[in-house]
Amino acid sequence: MVNGSVLVKIWDVHNSGHKCMRTYMGHGMAVRDISFSNDGSKFLSDGFDKNIKYWDTETGQVISSFSTGKVPIVSKQNRDDDKQNILLAGMDDKKVVQWDMNSGRIIQEYQHFGAVNTIQFVDDNRRFVTASDDKSLRVWEFGIPVVIKYISEPFMHSMPAISLHPDSNWLAAQSLDNKILVYSAREKFQLNKKKMFAGHIVAGYACQVNFSPDGQYVMSGDGEGKCRFWNWKSCKISQTLKCHEGVCIGVQWHPSEQSKVATCGWDGMITYWD
Repeated sequence: MVNGSVLVKIWDVHNSGHKCMRTYMGHGMAVRDISFSNDGSKFLSDGFDKNIKYWDTETGQVISSFSTGKVPIVSKQNRDDDKQNILLAGMDDKKVVQWDMNSGRIIQEYQHFGAVNTIQFVDDNRRFVTASDDKSLRVWEFGIPVVIKYISEPFMHSMPAISLHPDSNWLAAQSLDNKILVYSAREKFQLNKKKMFAGHIVAGYACQVNFSPDGQYVMSGDGEGKCRFWNWKSCKISQTLKCHEGVCIGVQWHPSEQSKVATCGWDGMITYWD
């Protein structure tokens, strides 16, 4: 924090030295989540100061800000080129709020029974899936605040992170009973009972789950500072890295270089692995 402003930083991972390329100042409290536009020219940041800010990546200027007076937990911009004016934000007051980014107006709200902690676009960005502390998954059509698929079973735990498989047919959901569950991402959105990933400790932590670009591996951080890799077909752990002191909360595969991944932890470090 500098002069009361929280910093967002972008780093160069290609050249030696890994220099900070640009610093963005504007949030008054910690930033929880960042999401880039399709071409990377803009990004969204969600702050505990109850603001969502939309930035110009190159200039560092805030293009617009959005707020309901509640804390945004996750925000996503629609990935369709003709719908990138649509912003969805999961809030701590049990709502998903939809903005028209051009006008700054709230055009729809979708209701959960607990804080909404993840949003994932599916079905070629025509629908989206939300997960909440109410221990449910819900599937929605854009603009229609009526659930088209409600998934809630007695055995379910909160699922604070969801990732879409590169083939767009499957969702990997981080479950707080130390498992990654897999659901179909098409019409039925059913649990795949034959595919589950375990061996990591995530109870109590919103550890990210992610896929390799070719879809052959699943990765996740855990509460012991480790990053684990599973084979998608066999569901067996293929590798474990000790990445951080404390929780490894975020994991991200390089989109084009299959051998490289980035992790971040509660120790304040970002690590880049080859």
